[in-house]
Amino acid sequence: MRKLKNNELDRLSIKAFKDIEKTPIIIVLDNIRSLNNIGSVFRTSDAFLVEKIYLCGITATPPHKDIHKTALGSTDTVDWEHAENTLDVIEKLKTENVKICAIEQAENATMLNTFKPRPNSKYALVFGNEVKGVAQDVVSASDTVIEIPQFGTKHSLNISVSCGVVVWDVFSKLSTNLK
Repeated sequence: MRKLKNNELDRLSIKAFKDIEKTPIIIVLDNIRSLNNIGSVFRTSDAFLVEKIYLCGITATPPHKDIHKTALGSTDTVDWEHAENTLDVIEKLKTENVKICAIEQAENATMLNTFKPRPNSKYALVFGNEVKGVAQDVVSASDTVIEIPQFGTKHSLNISVSCGVVVWDVFSKLSTNLK
């Protein structure tokens, strides 16, 4: 088995990425502090053709060298928008019939492995602050809360890791654009 070279990976151009049908997933970042985490979320979003990222509250926006360090150019491909208030974004998305899913540990949360996204539905996955998580008012306004099952002593994942796990899981369950 031989590793593939970069020029063998059949990567999309920026224009082709912009034109291709996106996965019906929107990412909402609720007051993320780390610029490296933000960049990683952009990169994950590029990999799985996420429709858009909302950067809310204190979440920094491109261009910024620390976001670019981990985003590796994906801030040029993935659509994004900044909003002062996460709850305003949630309410706007609800009027567009987007299903709001807070990624959090909460009472009556649905475990990720049992979450079944509906075909022909669009989902907003809300990821929270590295210390405080998703704000309670946002959790309360969500249609569902999804929890990543964890079995060790920490019961906590870095937001960029959580995003990768959840986006891949939802993407694969939706079977959108899988080759």
